Parts: sequence; structure tokens; C-alpha cells
Amino acid sequence: MPDSVLITRPEPQASETARRVAALGLMPVVAPVLEIKRVPADLPTSADAVLLTSSNAVPALPQWAQTRPVLTVGEATAAAARTFGCAEVHSADGNARDLASLVQRTVPRGATLLLLSGRGQGFELAAMLMGWNIERRTVYEAASVASLPAAAAVALRAGSLRAVLFFSGQTSAWFGKLISAAGLENALRPIEACAISEPAAVPLRPLPWRRIRVAARPTQEALLQLLA
Repeated sequence: MPDSVLITRPEPQASETARRVAALGLMPVVAPVLEIKRVPADLPTSADAVLLTSSNAVPALPQWAQTRPVLTVGEATAAAARTFGCAEVHSADGNARDLASLVQRTVPRGATLLLLSGRGQGFELAAMLMGWNIERRTVYEAASVASLPAAAAVALRAGSLRAVLFFSGQTSAWFGKLISAAGLENALRPIEACAISEPAAVPLRPLPWRRIRVAARPTQEALLQLLA
């Protein structure tokens, strides 16, 4: 069986996932189809707590966040916030609904929450927290690459891929467009698509994969378990 795994998520997360894949005895092929770009934002001078749905938002954290509770969607984002210097960090270890539940359990209603997210993101979470004062700011955006990364094209043509990992619906949708533009749809037939969630799997269904698998929970740990 081919032992290479294609990683489509943006950097710097792609390299972290590559290390995890290599630890499983598999060959990671890093080929991001999105690039993360910072977006300047006018941030408030204070808030009662900070919400993060992605580690991509961590570089935009204000210094005062180091002394406030920081609630994150997952452990990878929590680890990045701790590295930034935040002393009180709590991970929901799941998705936006899990993060909303964590807020509801730990932050008093009426508190002001700074939500840092990507362009077009964060609305679902904010809608679930109607009893809190949400200050949502866009601090990054995911820009699509112009063509299928060379590493992905080479691996597909060589028939060396066992699986492709997908961490978001946006990544999945753009990967499909790039594959079609490159004329490599048929190269997917012997390959598994592994999606972190059902929304990430939906754009993959029109493509001729050997099969599509969805992680039991929307975490990297659960996604990597599909490779075992």
C-alpha cells in the first residue's frame, strides 16, 4: 500500500501535521492549497475574555490578552496561545458548538468577549452567544493558491498517495477546483480522502475517491486516527 499522505492545510499548521504523520511511520507530502494572510484590525483595548477559533488568529492577539481568560476551539490553538504568553487558556477540544458550550459554562453572561477569526468566519459562534457582548474582529484571511502545488501533482501522478487530509470545507472545495483544472481527477480513484468534519467532506463527494472518511470528532487527533 502507498505510504504517503498529502497535507492540504495552510502553513504553519501543515508542517506540524507533517511531523505527526511522520511519527505514524508515513511519508508526509506538504501541499497547502490556501495561504494565510494577516488582516489589520482595530482591536478593543480590553475585554473580559478572548475567543479563538484557529491558531491563525494567535499572532493578532493584543498584549492585554495575556492576563485574560483565552478560550479556544482546540488544543493546538490553546498551545499557540500559551506560547504567545497567555496564562489562562482553556480548550473546548472540538468545534464552534463545543467552544460556545465552554463559554456558557465558564464565562458570566453579559461579559464582553473579543472573538478573533478569519474573514467570513465566526458568525455561527457569535450567534450561539447572544447573552454575551461579542466584539468580533477579522484578523486573517485564507487566500487560494493559483494552481495545484507541484508536490501534490507529482505524488498524484506517481500513484504514491495513500490518503489526503482535509481540515476545512474551504480547503476541500478549492482542492477540487485545482484537481479539475490539472486534469487529475482519475488519479484520486485509489486514494482515501480523510476529512476533519462533515462540512469538510461535503465538497469532496463529487470527486472519484476510493472512499471518503470523516473523523469521529473535529480534531486533528481524531483525523489522524483514520490513518491507523
